[in-house]
Amino acid sequence: MSLRWALIALLTGRPMTGYDISKSFSTSVAHVWHAPDSQIYPELNRMERDGLLTSVEIPWGKKGTKKEYHVTDEGLARFREWMESPLVPQRQRDPAYLKAAYFDFADPAAVREQLREQQVYWEQHLEMLERTRASLVDRSHPTLAARIEKLDEHEAELAVRCKVYAYDGLIARARSELAWIEDGFALVEELSG
Repeated sequence: MSLRWALIALLTGRPMTGYDISKSFSTSVAHVWHAPDSQIYPELNRMERDGLLTSVEIPWGKKGTKKEYHVTDEGLARFREWMESPLVPQRQRDPAYLKAAYFDFADPAAVREQLREQQVYWEQHLEMLERTRASLVDRSHPTLAARIEKLDEHEAELAVRCKVYAYDGLIARARSELAWIEDGFALVEELSG
C-alpha cells in the first residue's frame, strides 16, 4: 500500500506522465521505496479509479497522447491521513543477514566473494545517497525544485530539511552496512585462519 503514498508524494511536486513518474521515481522516491515499472503503472490506474488521482490526455509524438496525472484533493487528504497515522515497524527480511547467520556452512572464499559484492553495492549506494543529499541541500534536485517552486520560503525550508533528514538516515544505514561487512571479513579471517 505504501507505493501509492510514494507516488502521491512524488506528484505533489508537479503533474507528470507515467513515463516522467517512472524516471523521477528511480532518482528520488525509489531511494526510500523501491518499485519497478510493472508495479507503478497498475498502481497509477488503481489510484485514478479510487479518486486519488485524475489524468488528462496530453499530446505525445505526432499523433499519440499519453496521460498526465494530477493529485486530487481527495488524494492529498488521504496522503495527509496516512502521514499522520502511526508507523508500524516492519520486520526485516534480508537474505544477507540470513546467510551471515549460516556462514559456517559455506566455503570461506565464497563468503569473502559475497561480502565483496555487498561491499561494492553499499559503497556505490552510499555515494549516490550522498550526491542526492547534496542536491537536496543546494535545492538543485529536480523533484524537490519542482515542489518548492510553489512554496513560500518557510515551507520550502521545511520540505528540504525533512528530505535531508530522511537521507541522513539512509546514509547512516549504508555506513552501518559497510561497517558490518568489514566485521564479516574479519570474522571469516578469524574462523578460517
